[in-house]
Amino acid sequence: MIAAIRELTRYRKKLVEQRTSELQRLAKVLEDGGIKIDSVASALTTLSARDMIEALINGERDPAVLADLARGRMRSKIPDLTLACAGRFGAQHALMCTLHLEHIDHLTDMIARLEDRIEEASLPFAQQTGLLATIPGISKRAAQVIISEIGVEMARFPTAAHLASWAGLCPGNNESAGKHRSGRTRKGNTELCTLLTECAWAAGRTSTYVGAQFRRFHRRFGKQGGKKAAIATAHTLIVIIWHVLAHNSAYRDLGSDYFTRRIDHPAARKRRLIRELEALGHKVTLEPTTA
Repeated sequence: MIAAIRELTRYRKKLVEQRTSELQRLAKVLEDGGIKIDSVASALTTLSARDMIEALINGERDPAVLADLARGRMRSKIPDLTLACAGRFGAQHALMCTLHLEHIDHLTDMIARLEDRIEEASLPFAQQTGLLATIPGISKRAAQVIISEIGVEMARFPTAAHLASWAGLCPGNNESAGKHRSGRTRKGNTELCTLLTECAWAAGRTSTYVGAQFRRFHRRFGKQGGKKAAIATAHTLIVIIWHVLAHNSAYRDLGSDYFTRRIDHPAARKRRLIRELEALGHKVTLEPTTA
């Protein structure tokens, strides 16, 4: 059963990637025709954008008429859409757009059919899917992929560290003569690593312990350290996943202020001050104050 779900989820991922590529090709054809709807609309998949593209295919070239096809909140952007729809769209562009739209619709239909089948196949693991979805950054769809890749029985992974190592989310150890040269992760399950890295980015936007950790890592690694922070946070997620599945319990968040509370704790502050004094060459001896 797990293998069947894995086959379905991996194929769904391939189809989603193909649809994304096809949307990018559609955007390139429109840009070649001087049409820049995607610079105003949030995506070419919106109903407004679809109506405008189909009108272009059917021969409409008046920018004002095209812009007036906007729906809902997009109507507030009609002046910008009018400028974006003023181009040199021709018969060749219309043909290519038609083919791209047909392919996108076909892929969308295939993805929908796969999702229905995945839902059906995942019913025996509905409880575990719900528990995993309590973890920040992990949606129901992501939970289905996680189960398809690692299963629900954690007996084959004695500890969370074993699972992290198997997944390829355990930092490598390249140390020689006291010098640490690299902390790159080892090779592992590519599908799982990619997914949990995406989940880490999503968790980074939440007010949770995992979100606070992502932001903490990001500050440590610098402005360009987003990728490293995501991988480090993905390691945290795989550890949480092991505990959730091993103990069959929902995730309990430690709070977005966890690190602040830990740093400000009197005992932690005392240890930090002692380390700083010892680093300056002082020997520290603590004596309690007399009442």
